[in-house]
Amino acid sequence: MTKRIDIDDELYRFIASHTQHIGESASAILRRLLNLPAADKATGQPVLAMPEAEASATKNDDDSAEQQDLTGRTVFDVMTRADLAGQRSIVARFLYILSMLYKCHAKNFDAVLQISGRDRQYFATSEAELEATGTSTNPKQIPNAPYFVVTNNNTTRKKSMLTQVAMELGYSQEQAEKIRDFL
Repeated sequence: MTKRIDIDDELYRFIASHTQHIGESASAILRRLLNLPAADKATGQPVLAMPEAEASATKNDDDSAEQQDLTGRTVFDVMTRADLAGQRSIVARFLYILSMLYKCHAKNFDAVLQISGRDRQYFATSEAELEATGTSTNPKQIPNAPYFVVTNNNTTRKKSMLTQVAMELGYSQEQAEKIRDFL
């Protein structure tokens, strides 16, 4: 059974700042912060959690595995609204989203190299490649990735690029639009 409560803006921001993945509910965040057992989605009843020492060991193993290989995970699994909110500009948010897409799809990321505009290439493996395809490209390296992207586009074009990238990486049209809307 679900109950509704009113909370002030400061508490809402606090809860939201502890989001670990997109779509995580306020109840799940509070349960985690208060060390309460997770609730079964179907019944709403608490689920017995593993002992804290075992959970801590598993979490540490998961963290190191996550840094090495996120194959099979999606950007929705690894990106949080709090992380997005921490990006202070459209360009920073654009680069962050691309970085998370690379993190999840490093093996297939070469597919983005074919994405281009009418007169210039959008992605490359070097800054010089992008500078050679047009003026005022303002290439930036995608954080933690061996790829560069032009950033001297308006927000609408950046959203279009994110949609194309998501589609190339195997996301559905609906998922690609959600990724676009993160910008």
